[in-house]
This record gives sequence, structure tokens and C-alpha cells, in this order.
Amino acid sequence: MSTFQKYGGFSAVSRIVMTFYDLVLDNEEVGHHFDDIDMPRLIDHQTKFIAALMGGPEGIGDERLALVHRKYQITHEEFDVVSSLLGDALRAHGMSESDVSEVLNAFNAKRPLVVQDRAP
Repeated sequence: MSTFQKYGGFSAVSRIVMTFYDLVLDNEEVGHHFDDIDMPRLIDHQTKFIAALMGGPEGIGDERLALVHRKYQITHEEFDVVSSLLGDALRAHGMSESDVSEVLNAFNAKRPLVVQDRAP
């Protein structure tokens, strides 16, 4: 059974994503990236993305993921903050540490598609 199925499918992932964005939007380090974002649309996409990371149906493709994030110039430090907040959201919804680690490993594998390395 996938983590997606184990925790209740899309309805559970949707609640996790809502908690995640509550944390992200309140965070001083990364919240500014979402100032002019269509949040209902983003939440829909993020729900599909997290569901896929949890072993659910295919989410956004890697090429699209990279294209969408390119303009934001996200740093490794910001990615780490978001990863930590995702872990907090997963734990808040009763996910075991081993399952949190599994989802965060899948999330962190997407780092090269999201982070824009900047030359000093």
C-alpha cells in the first residue's frame, strides 16, 4: 500500500497541503514568494504534486516543475525551509516519522528542478 493510500488519498493530502501553506505563508523567509500567486490554483497543483510524492497518481512533470520555479530564483536555504515546513505539516496530520522521511526524500529529490544556483 502506498503512503498516499495509507493516509487517506486526496482528501488527506488536501488537508496536509492546506496546513503546509498556512505554515509557508506565515514564514518570513519564504512567504514573500507567494505574494502575487493564485493560491487556489497553486493549492490544487500542490495537492497533486504531494499526492504523487506519496505514491499517488502522477503529478506535475519534472520539465514543468523546473519551468514554473525558474523565475523565482529559489535558494537552497529557502528550499530547506520549505522542506522543513512540509515535514511539519505531514507530522501535524499524524504521519509516522518513517513515512515523513519517505515523502521528504521524494520532495528533496526535486531540489535540482526548483533551486536556481546563483554565481557569487
